[in-house]
Amino acid sequence: MEMMLERSAVATAEGKLNGRAAQRRETRQRVYAAAIAEFKRSGLAAADVGVITREAGVARGTFYFHFPTKEHVLAELERLEEARLASQLSKFLAAPHEFAGALAEVVRLMTVMERRVGKALFGEMLGLHFSPRRPETLPGADQWSEYPVMTLVVQAVELARARGEVYPGADSLRTAQFFLLGLYAMLITSHEQPKAERTEILDNFLVTVLRGVELR
Repeated sequence: MEMMLERSAVATAEGKLNGRAAQRRETRQRVYAAAIAEFKRSGLAAADVGVITREAGVARGTFYFHFPTKEHVLAELERLEEARLASQLSKFLAAPHEFAGALAEVVRLMTVMERRVGKALFGEMLGLHFSPRRPETLPGADQWSEYPVMTLVVQAVELARARGEVYPGADSLRTAQFFLLGLYAMLITSHEQPKAERTEILDNFLVTVLRGVELR
């Protein structure tokens, strides 16, 4: 009987802990959603934490409990969006493809992400890596393997090199870094361009990258 009571007490305690954990996750999600909505309305710098907490229905301290700064919210957005993009890219790379097609798919997925997030917030999300307020939650430049999209592009270069699509001396990491950092810059600096001109800019960039690693 005593053992049964102990087990019941343990189960009750575990249930309470699980309930509180679920409540914290739900609160964090509400704060996150309210913050992203405010960022889209006002931009990161002008976003008002007071507005965010009011929309989320929480105290101001609750925001900082879950996100030490507004930049931490933006870093969370990037993590989620990159995971989505990496999943889609991984499926593409698993099917037969050419190297040029793989890079073109990355460009396409990035522009889809930009439309989903919004051009202004997309630019701020990418620019966060070069900001002095960059959160410690974002891996450093030397931790490229922590970025799933970078890892997939590196693998795509290595596979293309093995198939003889790029020259044997092409460095997979350097090629992937040049491509992705260049793509981020092209997307940020051309987002005000008319659609046709922007498409041409991105196409020319892609051709430049491919020429840099073509067989010699």
